[in-house]
Amino acid sequence: MEDQLIKALAHEGRIRIYLCSATQLCEEARQRFDLWPTSAAALGRTLIAGSMMGSMLKSAQEQLTITINGGGAIGTIMVDAYHNGNVRGFVSDPHIFLQYNDTGKLAVGTAVGTQGTLSVIKDLHMKENWQGTVALQSGELGDDFAYYFTVSEQTPSAVSLGVLVDSDNSILCAGGFIIQMMPDAREADIAAAERLVSELPPISQLLRGHDSLSEVLSLFFDDVTCLSTQPIAFHCPCDQATMKRALTTLSKQERMAMIEEDHGCEITCNFCNERYHFSEQELRELEDFIDANQKW
Repeated sequence: MEDQLIKALAHEGRIRIYLCSATQLCEEARQRFDLWPTSAAALGRTLIAGSMMGSMLKSAQEQLTITINGGGAIGTIMVDAYHNGNVRGFVSDPHIFLQYNDTGKLAVGTAVGTQGTLSVIKDLHMKENWQGTVALQSGELGDDFAYYFTVSEQTPSAVSLGVLVDSDNSILCAGGFIIQMMPDAREADIAAAERLVSELPPISQLLRGHDSLSEVLSLFFDDVTCLSTQPIAFHCPCDQATMKRALTTLSKQERMAMIEEDHGCEITCNFCNERYHFSEQELRELEDFIDANQKW
C-alpha cells in the first residue's frame, strides 16, 4: 500500500476523518537513524500524527513542530510537519528496544514516559506563533494526541497510531487515523464514533488486511465521503546551501579552527541525519566572502 493521506467526512459532514498509510515514510526514518524497534515505533507514531496534523494547515507557507518529552529513556521526540502531509523528525536516543513483559508488545509508553509534555507550535505566518501544550497521559502517544486535540484545540478527537516492526527491525506496516467531531455534531454522531473506535482492530492490522486505503476508509461509516487523497513522505528541505548559511552563525574563531586545525568540516542535519561536507578550500572561500561583506 502506498503512503497516502485521505481526508473525508461522514454523518452528513458532522464527523471529520483523516486516515493515512505511512509504511515507507517510517521505514525511511528507521534507516536514516538506525532506529531500534521501540524508538522506531515512538518516532513513527509521532511522524504519522504530524502528517495528519500538517495536512490540517491552511496554506503551504504554514508548518508545525511537535515536541514530546516524558522523561523516559527515549528522550525528546521532535517532528516538523507541512501542509502537504510531508514530515521530518528525530528522537534523542534511536537505540531503545523495550517490551512489555505481559504482552511482548513494544513498550512505547515506558520509553517515552509520562513525566512531561506534548507541545505543538504552529507557524501560521502571523505576528506570533501559536502554541499548545498538554501533560502526557500514557506515553503511548495515540491517547496523548487525542487529549491534546480535546484540551488545546477544543476538538473532541479519537486518535489511533500504529507502527508494526518486523523481526529484522524493518517497518512492516504503519499508519493512523484521526476522527473528529465537527461543531454541529450530535450525540448520535459521538456515539457512532465511539462505537467504531471500540470495534476497530489495531490500525496496523487494519491496513495489512486491505489492498488500498480507500478500502479501509469504507469500513468506517456507511456514508463516508472522500474529500481528497494525497501522497505523503519523509522529506527534509535541508541542503548544502542551508548548511553553509548555518556556518555563518558561528564565531570567526570557530570557523578558523575548522580551517586551520580540522582542514574542513562535516555538518549533520538533526532532522534527517544527512551529512554535508565542506573542504578547507570551501571554508576559506566562505570566510573571504564574510570578510568582504562584513558591515562595520
